[in-house]
Amino acid sequence: MTTAFGHLAVIDMQRVFAEPDSPWATPRFERAAAGVRLLLPAFGERVTFTRFLAPDKPEGTWQAYYDQWPFALQPPDAPLWRLTDEFAVRARHLVDAPTFGKWTPELAQRVAPTGRLVLAGVSTDCCVLSTALAAADAGAEVLVVADACAGVDDDSHAKALHIMDLYRPLIRVVTVAEAVGEAS
Repeated sequence: MTTAFGHLAVIDMQRVFAEPDSPWATPRFERAAAGVRLLLPAFGERVTFTRFLAPDKPEGTWQAYYDQWPFALQPPDAPLWRLTDEFAVRARHLVDAPTFGKWTPELAQRVAPTGRLVLAGVSTDCCVLSTALAAADAGAEVLVVADACAGVDDDSHAKALHIMDLYRPLIRVVTVAEAVGEAS
């Protein structure tokens, strides 16, 4: 088996986005999960899973955000913040952040050896987009795997992919097959 070049970040494949009765349910979560399943073997140990968590005490405009979504003000160990069972057992490296963007110093360090970040997960129009822009600004080459991501709806997903593709060559939108095919 070939090994894909770069580091895969699997963004926020959590119960809060997977469960249909959640206020933050991502309708195409399972489609994104299917793409992630195909990517994981190609990246081996070069995978980081992320989780969005509520802060202990929201500050600034986050106060208004959590006024709108009070159900989410739960501690980090709350069931809604857990990765789905399938991905929890595969998450050897985990980055938690109370922000949409997951381009943290820890993720940057894991990407540094190759300088390429491959993104998959949810939601395309929020946390994936925020992570891609921050990583590109920091100088990482970013590949967003369209068929391993899902947005809050199909239109928002497509618009976010279009916007990120405007950042070429800093950000490229690719398919699972293309991401796996770019082997080192």
